[in-house]
Amino acid sequence: MVLKVENIEDIMEKFAPSMLKEDYDNVGLMVGDSESEVTKILIALDCTLDVISEAVDRGCNFILTHHPLLFLKPKTITVNTLVGKKIIELIVNGINVYSSHTNLDSAMGGLNDIVTEILGFNNYKIIEPSANTDCGEGNSGIGRLVSLDEPIKLMELCEKVKKTLDTEYIKYVGDNNKLIKTIAIINGSGEDFFDTCVKLGADCIITGDTRYHHVSDLKEENIALIDAGHFATEWIPFKIFAEKFKSRLLENGYNNEIIISKHTQDPYKVM
Repeated sequence: MVLKVENIEDIMEKFAPSMLKEDYDNVGLMVGDSESEVTKILIALDCTLDVISEAVDRGCNFILTHHPLLFLKPKTITVNTLVGKKIIELIVNGINVYSSHTNLDSAMGGLNDIVTEILGFNNYKIIEPSANTDCGEGNSGIGRLVSLDEPIKLMELCEKVKKTLDTEYIKYVGDNNKLIKTIAIINGSGEDFFDTCVKLGADCIITGDTRYHHVSDLKEENIALIDAGHFATEWIPFKIFAEKFKSRLLENGYNNEIIISKHTQDPYKVM
């Protein structure tokens, strides 16, 4: 069967409805034509210039990203801005870009569920359920709260996170031997939900992109924290989602090649 952009839009909308996105977010088809035929699909966390070049080199005319190319409407589209340069490169090369962000974080089976489950936790609930009661049947929302049958030492949990998310380093707060019974997990940047996590009784929060003053407050409240970085908490889960996406394509009769980007990289370096 011939796969069109609109077919992917339909599959993604069923898996992670756009109504699940946070108010500030922008999701869906960023650049492209819903009627155009899809060749190969490139999976990337961000639509960078390197990723666009990779799509061209590998014969992909569709890029599926987690982070939106367009958060805000640009005032101009020229080669004098980074976003403009990307949009022009995409249009010139006939490449479509679709982004599924906070709606994919929230969705049942989405990134929050994936990162929680690959860490080995299956007994969990949603930290902040979606305000859209028409979506997800109560199974969608930001963050997951894990209740352990047996507590785990903070240092053991740190090692588990570092190994599972395949990251060179993590930052953490708390006594190494602190026993953790309730864990809040928020992929990407989760600081906006710290107060909710504490109120729900979390002993430890796992997320990325934390800042000094918020972390200092958690330490004073004797709440442990593991900051594995924005990239690490999302890239492996997003690659696992790509497998689910491939299965959805096959179920609908499409066998297009899906390629995992080799140019999706953490912008940070460590030494």
